[in-house]
Amino acid sequence: MGLTKSDIFSDEQNKLSSLFKVLGHPARVAILQYIINQKACICNHLVDELGLAQATISQHLKELKNIGIIQGTIEGKSVCYCIEEKKWKEVQGLFNQFFEQEVKVNQCC
Repeated sequence: MGLTKSDIFSDEQNKLSSLFKVLGHPARVAILQYIINQKACICNHLVDELGLAQATISQHLKELKNIGIIQGTIEGKSVCYCIEEKKWKEVQGLFNQFFEQEVKVNQCC
């Protein structure tokens, strides 16, 4: 979608689209699942866990951090990441609203 076309959609549609785009990569889903299960993690642990290169993990972490779903704190030479609970709840709410919409059953399908 071109930048000039996003203005024809609602803020909610653009926000959901951005979230789906960021969360649409399996590595990012795996990173979130790992962080959730560990309560926090250090980036090097993700490299061992997922088998991806450090640079690749860093790029995925950057995308997750950009939408605010994770946060990181520096501990020595490492960065410790965790779920940002307020944003997590917000994303849950947006997805719930989207998927709870009543579907009209159409006889032509």
